Amino acid sequence: MRINDTFLRYLVRQFLLILLAVFLLGGFIPVAEAAWQPELLVGLQKGTTSVQLSSDSAIVIRDVTSGKILARKSAGAILPVTLNQGAFLVAGKKLTAGTAGIDFIVEDERQLAAQISRIDGKAYRGAVRLLPVGNGFTIINRVTTEEYLKGVVPEEMPPEWNMEAVKAQAIAARSFALSHRKRHSKDGYDLCATTHCQQYQGVRAERARSSAAIKETHGEVLTFAGRPIEALFHTDSGGMTENSEDVWGSRIPYLRSAKELHAQSYPWDKNISAEQFTAVLAKHGKVIGTLKSLVLPPISFGKTVAGRTSAGRAAQVRFIGTKGTAVVSGNDLRSWLGLKSTLFEMTYKGNVVMIHGYGWGHGLGLSQWGAKALADEKGYKYPAILGHYYQGTDLKKLY
Repeated sequence: MRINDTFLRYLVRQFLLILLAVFLLGGFIPVAEAAWQPELLVGLQKGTTSVQLSSDSAIVIRDVTSGKILARKSAGAILPVTLNQGAFLVAGKKLTAGTAGIDFIVEDERQLAAQISRIDGKAYRGAVRLLPVGNGFTIINRVTTEEYLKGVVPEEMPPEWNMEAVKAQAIAARSFALSHRKRHSKDGYDLCATTHCQQYQGVRAERARSSAAIKETHGEVLTFAGRPIEALFHTDSGGMTENSEDVWGSRIPYLRSAKELHAQSYPWDKNISAEQFTAVLAKHGKVIGTLKSLVLPPISFGKTVAGRTSAGRAAQVRFIGTKGTAVVSGNDLRSWLGLKSTLFEMTYKGNVVMIHGYGWGHGLGLSQWGAKALADEKGYKYPAILGHYYQGTDLKKLY
């Protein structure tokens, strides 16, 4: 058969696009969707001993290890599943599979994005994988990236906000997910469904506006040095985002401090008695006796002063007591006391430690309220919002 030049050029172009996606995704190509729709394995539950599954479409039960089809089930069939001596019992029938578990999936895996599975009545896009672990199993959602985002973005940002901010959130969430594939590889999946990775609630979380933002940015990813970035985000920086080394101790080129339109935003307060406070310190090995005084300079944005980062956050606080002195990091205080951020001031008066702070979150990457302000008040489009928070990155359409 003779191939004309136009068709040949088309084939070459498609092949080169696939190679580009392979490079950017670190060699990852899902079998069914190729580079156009990377798949993710999202861990939903661990240590489960029974579950009830169904699918809105006809499915097969496939052994992940061998690829062999173990059974076929019609659309809507209710399938109670338990594990008995290493073998799955599905609707009372014993199915023996390899250690990688079994998939409840459409037979033509190219249709994975259209599948809707139900786990104990809760709907998730994509397929379900059950991975045997000990005497129970882990429930995993095998889902294409865009369908995964539909259950993430409205959980992370109100979908009724300015669409440019929601689009920026969608790209940050997509970039984070693809940069963190295999984050939970020891557990048999890529990402968890909690805030440790990204909050994911499946179909019940979906909203029309956030789904539209995802569709309008389909496949767009932030990259640095040719790879998807760790696009961290948080609720509100309080006035200035943070440099990575001041939170993690290591410098990441694109996580640089950036000023917000509004300073000292999202104010909050927390008071604690001196006795309770010194007990918390003692619990973590910082025994100072009765608190006498503390040292923390006032918040100052954009300049480094002793005890604070250049973004104004508490780096170290000194506490002087009757039995000694302790220096505690702002990050530790946030963790020990359950503070919303490390952008705070502390005073000691009347036997009470008073904490007044701003912002909510670690302060790295995109500030969600800051993104909203840039969109609402400055008219920033999503590429400009992303460039403000992730400096030196490139926005690319990956698939």
